[in-house]
Amino acid sequence: MAIEDNLNAAPTPESTGTPPPLTKNQEKNEAKRKAKMEKFLAKKAAQEAKGAEATGNAKPKEKKTKSVPKPKDTFVNTTPEGEKKDMTLEMAGSYDPVAVESAWYSWWEKQGYFQPITDNGEISAKGSFVITAPPPNVTGKLHIGHAMGISIQDALVRWNRMRGVTTLFVPGTDHAGISTQAVVENQVWKQFGKTRHDYGRGPFVDMVWDWKHKYGDIIMKQMRRMGTSYDWTRERFTMDDMMTRATKETFVRLFDDGIIYRSNRLVNWCHRLNTSLSNLEVEKVEIPGRTMMSVPGYPSEEKFEFGVLVHFAYEIEGSSERIVVATTRIETMLGDTAIAVHPDDARYKHLHGKFARHPFVDRRIPIITDSEAVDMEYGTGAVKMTPAHDPNDYEVGKRHNLEFINLLNDDGTYNQNAGPYCGMLRFHIRKQIIEDIKAKGLYVDTTSNPMEVPVCTKSGDIIEPLMKPQWWVNIRPLAEPALEAVRDGRLEITPMAAEKDWFHKLGKFQDWCLSRQLWWGHQIPAYFVRVAGQECDSGDINYWVVGRDDAEARKRAEEKFPGVAFELEQDPDVLDTWFSSGLWPFALMGWPDNTDDFEKYYPTSLLETGNDILFFWVARMVMLGMHLTGKVPFAKVFCHAMIRDANGRKMSKSLGNVIDPIDVIQGISLDDLHAKLESGNLDPREVSKAKEGQVKDFPEGIPECGTDALRFALCAYPLASSDIKLDIQRVDGYRKFCNKLWNATRFALMKLGDDFVPQAEAQLTGRESLAELWILHRLNVAIRDVNAALADMNFMVATTAIYGFWLNELCDIFIEYIKPVIAPGANPEACSSAQQTLYTCLDQGLRMLHPLMPFVTEELWQRLPRRASENEPSISIAAYPEPRSDYENAKAESDFKFVMDIATAGRSLAAAYNIVAKSEFYISNSSDASYALTSSLSEGIVTMISGCQSVTVLRSGEAIPAGCVVSSVGDEVAIHLLVRGKVDIGQEISKIEDKISKVEQLKDGAVKRTQVPKYETVVPQSVREANASKISNYDAEIEVLQNSIKEFLVLKDGE
Repeated sequence: MAIEDNLNAAPTPESTGTPPPLTKNQEKNEAKRKAKMEKFLAKKAAQEAKGAEATGNAKPKEKKTKSVPKPKDTFVNTTPEGEKKDMTLEMAGSYDPVAVESAWYSWWEKQGYFQPITDNGEISAKGSFVITAPPPNVTGKLHIGHAMGISIQDALVRWNRMRGVTTLFVPGTDHAGISTQAVVENQVWKQFGKTRHDYGRGPFVDMVWDWKHKYGDIIMKQMRRMGTSYDWTRERFTMDDMMTRATKETFVRLFDDGIIYRSNRLVNWCHRLNTSLSNLEVEKVEIPGRTMMSVPGYPSEEKFEFGVLVHFAYEIEGSSERIVVATTRIETMLGDTAIAVHPDDARYKHLHGKFARHPFVDRRIPIITDSEAVDMEYGTGAVKMTPAHDPNDYEVGKRHNLEFINLLNDDGTYNQNAGPYCGMLRFHIRKQIIEDIKAKGLYVDTTSNPMEVPVCTKSGDIIEPLMKPQWWVNIRPLAEPALEAVRDGRLEITPMAAEKDWFHKLGKFQDWCLSRQLWWGHQIPAYFVRVAGQECDSGDINYWVVGRDDAEARKRAEEKFPGVAFELEQDPDVLDTWFSSGLWPFALMGWPDNTDDFEKYYPTSLLETGNDILFFWVARMVMLGMHLTGKVPFAKVFCHAMIRDANGRKMSKSLGNVIDPIDVIQGISLDDLHAKLESGNLDPREVSKAKEGQVKDFPEGIPECGTDALRFALCAYPLASSDIKLDIQRVDGYRKFCNKLWNATRFALMKLGDDFVPQAEAQLTGRESLAELWILHRLNVAIRDVNAALADMNFMVATTAIYGFWLNELCDIFIEYIKPVIAPGANPEACSSAQQTLYTCLDQGLRMLHPLMPFVTEELWQRLPRRASENEPSISIAAYPEPRSDYENAKAESDFKFVMDIATAGRSLAAAYNIVAKSEFYISNSSDASYALTSSLSEGIVTMISGCQSVTVLRSGEAIPAGCVVSSVGDEVAIHLLVRGKVDIGQEISKIEDKISKVEQLKDGAVKRTQVPKYETVVPQSVREANASKISNYDAEIEVLQNSIKEFLVLKDGE
């Protein structure tokens, strides 16, 4: 229907402003709306009252110049390294993360708290919990993604340690062959204008070791700063002696088992890094069609065409006939060795067995038939074959025994097989060859073609399929047991999406190329045997031996070539980084030796990591671990979400949104963020773009948040989701939570006094008040929920439960409630009981929080006195709270909730009548039971209503003072607020009438919008429902305001 038809729409009940009768459900909804509106109006009234108090009765004040905040004093840690912090010093007035987090870590480490706690050398009866931490690359510093993994893992380790479980948390770093070598090469070029070849392999590798020592130390300091409870006595590096021995052992065993083999096959070649890559290190970038792209290694202003099909013709030998083919990589036609057609395609049957002539090189190209490779309905039905540079063509080449012609040099230029194009860069040839094809009259056309472009995840270079003799792992015999382990439950992978990916990707059984043409890494323990007097082909596996060292390799060569002279040449290539990393869970326990650690702590309990390396790393550990040890290396894999910035963007150095966790912990200015970009490895052309990103994301820099706030914030996200948007302001919010903990504990310690002695055991005495029974019940609920959540690795539930207990229940309610109970002159017995309960909540609450916030909890817990039954020197090894049956008290929770409902009703009355100070309340009771309850808690109710001067509890039948307004709380209790004499009734009525007038205007506008012609048939239902809801809300608001006027009039009549 046209919009103009609205003008002729007939009026409806809705359009005339006369609503139809309400159903019962609608009446209930109306009541709910009115109740919400009353709360809303009460809140508005309170805000207006504050404004009136600030402006109406106050004398004009002289303007004051804005005070400049006093600079924060710089904290100086005077505690000697490894010594315990002096807790006898006066507690600071506010929370300072720098001061709180100082000294504790070195003391924990020196005391050996992070080493496994055993029962006389044996695993605890409560079991063991072992994590071999994912080793970060030594390419640079840790980023916020590492901080998330650390926070999750350490929370679980600390929780299990406090539960009495024998825990082991092993740290280490990864040599990251490609990435680290690339970073160092870039630095060398940037600083000295030299390449690694200018130095030679030995000196260059020494330079990389220097880099490793520098950044490895930085990473270790970052890990300590994060509070991670690693057993540093077991720290490992993937190229240390232990890991090197295990790596060589693995290669030799897999070779002897027939799983590692050597073959001249297509590899993913990165010209920028000059090395082969695994499929997992290649990203398939989708482009929608014709796209001009920059390529690393070429001038930035030079762009090349991708996403097109170039159609051209080959001339048939001995004929004037031509056959048209198409390709997305026209430059590879120089390596064509066949043209395939479908055997049933009638168009080309007369060409079967004939040849085409190559236009640029002296080569006859056979026309072959292949029903697998050719779809005769697609394109021209003729497909060019370049077996040495295309995975699909490679398979065709093997089936038809085609010639494999390699065109590429390692540096991205074409070789002598390219004829006149020898020495040219591949993408320059792409441009030139099209012109040359046109010149020969063979060009047909170019069409847009959506496609995937293979890009190196390390360098951004365009990957080329290239024939290379390399070492490979036959994946099938390793992958099948790994798949079965998940099927039969020996290995659990969470979340479910990660498990599905496991079966989908691992089930493809793609063999793994091990060779990397690098200098940094584990040199492959394979040796080419150059036999004197023979032509020895390095592509022939018969001339290769393996060995754990040179001596073993020589012995094997002598057995293979007895009685002849030979020389051994170790393969100069290194192993893929993930080969040695795949041995991590068992090699760092001492494998292949059957060490004490290997016996006790392998298999491990958990592998926690990002879902982006499920197949880079996790799958390799499972496959190698099961084959070499016969055991699944860990019981569970937990893949946490990927961290993105607050705008949902992937974190990238070029965007300037990569966050160093230390910058969040200690804070950093925007200028200093810029300076870090300028001193880093980022291309100068990208620095300005990154700076713009930093200005947008961090206009004021990053505030100082502290380690505890960062850890808690990272765990508070839904970690099993696919992506997390990190908001620094949220982290800063948890710093304020730390300050709340600090202030609450400081207040409590003042109220407990220096002579306070906690009970020997945390048992009930029978003298606890209702408020105490309630808070102990809520503590118990939190303990139960947190333990269950941590067992289930549901950190969001755990953090929510802890935060809710500390902030909403302990600080905002219980501590406020007991202030008069523990005040000077209060009942000694009630005071003592409240103090004991407060102590229990602090002690248990800090223990409950410790795995997530280790520093502030240790600092505060150390200031608490100890029970006679406890002597733990540190909260990190104190017993974790467990639920107690004697604290479970549903009745206390119900009764105290009733009291809180009374206080809530009182606050609403005070807000509705603009009485924000010196309010006087009366609580009427219709039964002795309710009187007993409310009278025993009246002092507490006073503390729960801001501005309350008094609460008087009345028995059934006692008179309520005239001039009160009332709110019922259940069937037996009502709370009354004395209004007479507190407000100017006439003025309040005038204010309400003004509000009614404004709301009626809004309602009239909403009704008018519903009176357009054909409203019911033209306007979408969602819009009509929204309009109806607005009108209903306006009616409810008007009704509430009119009732308020009636109540004020009643009060006025009574004056």
